[in-house]
Amino acid sequence: MVDDSFKHLLYDYLECASLDNFKSKVVSINPSLDAGGIAQNIQSYLEQCNVEHGSESDLSSAFNPLKRKHSKKYNFKNNVFEVYYDSELVQKTIHPSIAHLETTDTGTATVVYDIYIENNMLCLFKNEALVKTVPKRDYHIIQGKFAMELLSFIHNRVESDWLGTFHGSTIADGKNSILFIGESGKGKSTLCALLTANGFELVADDVSPMLGSDSHIYHNPSAISIKEGAFNVLRPLIPNFNSIPDVLFNKTKGVIKYVPCKNPAVSNYPCKAIIMVNYSAGSDTKLELISIKEVLETLIPESWLSPNPNHAETFLNWLSAIPVYKLTYSSTENVTQEITNCFIQFDNH
Repeated sequence: MVDDSFKHLLYDYLECASLDNFKSKVVSINPSLDAGGIAQNIQSYLEQCNVEHGSESDLSSAFNPLKRKHSKKYNFKNNVFEVYYDSELVQKTIHPSIAHLETTDTGTATVVYDIYIENNMLCLFKNEALVKTVPKRDYHIIQGKFAMELLSFIHNRVESDWLGTFHGSTIADGKNSILFIGESGKGKSTLCALLTANGFELVADDVSPMLGSDSHIYHNPSAISIKEGAFNVLRPLIPNFNSIPDVLFNKTKGVIKYVPCKNPAVSNYPCKAIIMVNYSAGSDTKLELISIKEVLETLIPESWLSPNPNHAETFLNWLSAIPVYKLTYSSTENVTQEITNCFIQFDNH
């Protein structure tokens, strides 16, 4: 994301046939500008944009089997995987969102992950090979990397197959899907929980993966995370809500319940729209078209996009072809009807 003045300079730089032509153009616009310095800054910027930071091939931390203190096995559609954690604290970074997949199956797991802290670094291993290591305060990076590993495993893919993983939740009606995005606390996950309680399918919560070959969003089996402020709204709608364990890991986020949802009818759906969610107490339900800029400012910062140029082109083509909306709501009944109408519109085209 860049501001308008830099964008225009960048476009001029890319369109000029030579560096001298660009410098001449800058001087003609404003003689007081340092054309050479601007050119050098843009060149440096572009070089940094194309550097793949933190290449996993550079990692060389030895696997430590003594860290295997806690073990959990999980089963998703007969895909059995095992995760070892070195402490209950580390276990809380991964387990609560996939606790509903836990199994007592004594068979051999297809893949084994290890997650532990060593020398103040949080490490993720797959079959004893290091996948990622980060300072322990950056645990969310390991959560994201584990999500990618898990998605690739259950869908029989590799990381390079994915166009990206979007920080948003995806709901489907059995034919098409909608990606819901929004800042923390704006009611995104609560809305998705409401919609699933009213017959829609949860394709993915929080991490929505899109495949490069078809631009479909694929199922993420993680449970939907619900903050304490929404408990009273959802308690009468979700069976056995009170029996779902309370989880407190990050004090700033407070108590969370991870609500499992039934699997969607199929593993993937085309995504027909992006909706930015904004819960506002006492407001009318309003769905309005907004600019793509506003959506990108919310979507991009916590999403991952593939560095593959073909995937970048596919992403931009998809983005330019779908409508983007802002949804303001407070009434659960009205918002459910609004989203129902949205899906009817997409299904009829």
